[in-house]
Amino acid sequence: MSTGGAIAYVLINAEIGSEREILEELKSIPEIEEAYLLYGVYDIIVKLRAEDNDKIREIMLTKIRQIRRIRSTLTMLVVEGFERE
Repeated sequence: MSTGGAIAYVLINAEIGSEREILEELKSIPEIEEAYLLYGVYDIIVKLRAEDNDKIREIMLTKIRQIRRIRSTLTMLVVEGFERE
C-alpha cells in the first residue's frame, strides 16, 4: 500500500435517484480518495484514507453518515494489501 495511514472502503446505499447528488457531496470530504457509482446491491463505493482508524470512524460519523439521503453504509477497514506501480 502507498503512503501510511488507515484505509477503508465504504459501500453506500442511497435513496433512489439521489446517487449523483451524494457523489457530488462526497467530493467535499478531503479524506475520500475515490468514489464511484455502482450497479447492484450498493449504489456507491468510496475509498477513504485517514491517519488512523479513529479518524476514519470520526469521518464516517460526522461527515459521510450525515449526508442527506444516505440510507445505510458498510465500512470495511483494510488490514493489509499491495498496489501495482
